[in-house]
Amino acid sequence: MHRPLLVSDDPVLLDQLVDLANRHALELDVAPGPDVARRRYRSAPLVLVGDEAAPALVRAGLPERAGVMLLTRSRGMERVVGLAEYLGAERIVTLPDGESYLLRELRRVATAVRGRVLACIGGRGGAGATVLAAGLALTAGRAGLRTLLVDADPLGGGADLALGWEKLKGLRWPALDDAADPADLLTALPSREGVALLSCGRDPDTAGGLPPAAMASALDAGGRGHDLVVADLPRRLDDAATLALRAADLVLLVVPAEMRACMAAARVAATLAPHTDAVQVVVRDPGQVRPRQIGDVLRLPVAGALHSERELPGRIERGGGPAHDRRGSLVALCRHILGGVGLGPVSPEAGAAA
Repeated sequence: MHRPLLVSDDPVLLDQLVDLANRHALELDVAPGPDVARRRYRSAPLVLVGDEAAPALVRAGLPERAGVMLLTRSRGMERVVGLAEYLGAERIVTLPDGESYLLRELRRVATAVRGRVLACIGGRGGAGATVLAAGLALTAGRAGLRTLLVDADPLGGGADLALGWEKLKGLRWPALDDAADPADLLTALPSREGVALLSCGRDPDTAGGLPPAAMASALDAGGRGHDLVVADLPRRLDDAATLALRAADLVLLVVPAEMRACMAAARVAATLAPHTDAVQVVVRDPGQVRPRQIGDVLRLPVAGALHSERELPGRIERGGGPAHDRRGSLVALCRHILGGVGLGPVSPEAGAAA
């Protein structure tokens, strides 16, 4: 998920760049045009655009972002400069003369340390996505991983309430709106057990949606300063939630083992498909309807099963938070998921239920 994105359908340019990457053991994602590029355009650490593909990207209205370079084999710089301005490119690289500079940038991106990003979203209301997101964050934090939990659902109940952290002092979402340096502000968030929380709180200013620019800054700063970022997403995606969705290495769609919930989840999955192909299903309380059956209906892989813990709802109401029982179903599932993205050993018990 953190490979540079090359957008081009010029066979000569493609051969040059792929050969350069292969010779230096670097990896690129390649997209011939905006339709394929769209899902990776915002989350890629670096975007390289061939000058022949730039007009189509401009027409497609892809979001403005930093870290875009325009590649050209042309000496007609007047046309290329105009394309770069429309595209919002930070630099024009003429090949083959600029190959050394381009190689340095590709190596810089390849060696940058970035944390994993997981996103949780409910297949229907009350599915348990916030509890899963909080459980993942706490499980990771207790394992010694620097973790940021991002509450991206301004109309939800609040991740701070799910954790029992509503009284902890620290910054909430509105403070990031005009932040000059989000990395500094992230250190002032409420935190406990190795987890920092960026919460909507109860501030009415966030009810209309979170600012996309602040979300982009939070994801960037969080990825650079943490081993793991967990985003709790709303079922109705706004621009900020879409950014988090596209940045995610893995998206977990939580679906109760009920036919009506499965049908609702199919509609949610359809809204996710244009932005990511990294969706897996977490089936809650499987019984006669098995997790694999729900995965087959949704045509999605199953990450595991989550069995309700009898004491959990009351504990959350009392401010105790999830993942209290270190041997419970939630912690077992979270360990299994974290292991699957390279953040610990894969525990077999949660995956076996699928």
